[in-house]
Amino acid sequence: MNIKEVLLHLRLPFSLFLLPVYIFAVSQQIEPDWYLNLIIFIVLHLFIYPASNAYNSFYDKDEGSIGGLENPPPVDDKLLLTANLFDFTGILLGLLISKWFALACILYSAISRLYSHPAIRLKKYPFFSWLLVGFFQGAFIYILVYYFGQRGISEFDEKTILPALISSLILYAVYPITQVYQHDGDRKNGDITMSIKLGIKGTFLFATALFILNIVVCYFYLELKFFMIYNLFCLPITFFMIWWFIQVWKDEHNADFRNTMRLNIIASISLNLCFLTFLLLK
Repeated sequence: MNIKEVLLHLRLPFSLFLLPVYIFAVSQQIEPDWYLNLIIFIVLHLFIYPASNAYNSFYDKDEGSIGGLENPPPVDDKLLLTANLFDFTGILLGLLISKWFALACILYSAISRLYSHPAIRLKKYPFFSWLLVGFFQGAFIYILVYYFGQRGISEFDEKTILPALISSLILYAVYPITQVYQHDGDRKNGDITMSIKLGIKGTFLFATALFILNIVVCYFYLELKFFMIYNLFCLPITFFMIWWFIQVWKDEHNADFRNTMRLNIIASISLNLCFLTFLLLK
């Protein structure tokens, strides 16, 4: 592999799809420490997440489209070495925050590796992998950013439960959708994903139900002003989902890579702008 191919498998732009949880957590901090938050951003989005992407690519060896990469190049040991290097660097930088933050990064990376490694491969267990991914990319990251991105907080605050749940519900809704175009490739690898279990149309219905549940939880957590802002920014996601679901209902071949990426882009832009607005209006 050359450098360009390695960089493609790191899927750095894909980290933007996970950015809303980070911004949401920062927007809810009582006294944000911008130095700490910058370090956390660098650790997660420039090292830990890309390392996870590369590690997953190395063991999946996908020939078809994967998240953020329509035509993945072949992989070799250079990609595994890069994944290890990025993980090590991210954890080392995490020590600038604290040893506990670094340990949390090790836990995240370990779970990510168990998800992909053929000896364990949590990915092949549909419900458990869905539960795990939604928790670690959602609630776990929210709590990590919220507590380590500000000084002076040492005790758990029960007020973080609902926003952590909101963060996970976003991932729980989106994650099966990101698998909807990969059924053939996943079956080839022996992975029975949540989307395969639900079926293509069932995946859309399931995601819709979780989006609605997410709105309900937001109603109980957010002030009315912020709740209205959240719903306003979610309109593009809603409109696209309705349009796409209609297309899929007519022809399941429309559940493809390009529409999945369109949803990811629309959702990430909308939610990033929403939570940035929360931060500005705080």
